[in-house]
Amino acid sequence: MRQLIRPSHSADHADPAALEALADTYAYPEQVAAGRPWLRANMVGSLDGAAKLSGLSEGLSGDADKRIFGVLRALADVVLVGAETVRAEGYRPARARADFAAARAAAGQAPAPVIAIVSRSLVLDLDAPLFTEALVRTVVIAPEDAPAAALTAVRKVADVITTGRGGVDLTAAQAELTARGWTRQLTEGGPRLLAQLAADGLLDELCLSLAPLLTAGDAPRIMHGVEMADAQRMRLVSLIEQKGFLFTRYCRTPE
Repeated sequence: MRQLIRPSHSADHADPAALEALADTYAYPEQVAAGRPWLRANMVGSLDGAAKLSGLSEGLSGDADKRIFGVLRALADVVLVGAETVRAEGYRPARARADFAAARAAAGQAPAPVIAIVSRSLVLDLDAPLFTEALVRTVVIAPEDAPAAALTAVRKVADVITTGRGGVDLTAAQAELTARGWTRQLTEGGPRLLAQLAADGLLDELCLSLAPLLTAGDAPRIMHGVEMADAQRMRLVSLIEQKGFLFTRYCRTPE
């Protein structure tokens, strides 16, 4: 893996293939230590904009993409993901990484990030490993008017945050996560959740892996279903290439 473009000091490392160099390249900004949240998204897409291949993001991924995926999780306090993606991708709990154990302990982080699921209907498999084998207790974020029986069932296996009515208030949800000390925030989508986060002005950073594939078809883009009032300009922070894959990191341009 080699870094092609290094437009900021945060990307200035000789060997991006090394986990330590990748951790430095993707380090969260210092503001998180002061209690201010930073929400980054990690997504993969084809050259023609598809977020899925044969219904899953897995088909677009590769070894380097999976390595960066693991590093981004290892740096995060919490991983925010939509229930539809949890069901489709067969989500499992985040695992502890020995390579990052010391750094996480020094930063006051749990051994692995919390998985926080955004769900309006609470249609979830509560017997899945995400709830029965999680190293740190899974969190479910639901509307205040979610079905009462479903909320009761979920509370037996997960921590529950309720905010908003008719749908989750993502701004309030982020505030709840931040209040728990989870300022290093990562979302893995899916496309509908990511679009809503961006439309609500909550997305600070996008890490987009571009697969060297053309897929056509009707797969959604990485953001889908929600319109933004205004286009959000982003600035390129780093660009890495391996075997035709491009790994981009964009941060929100200060207003």
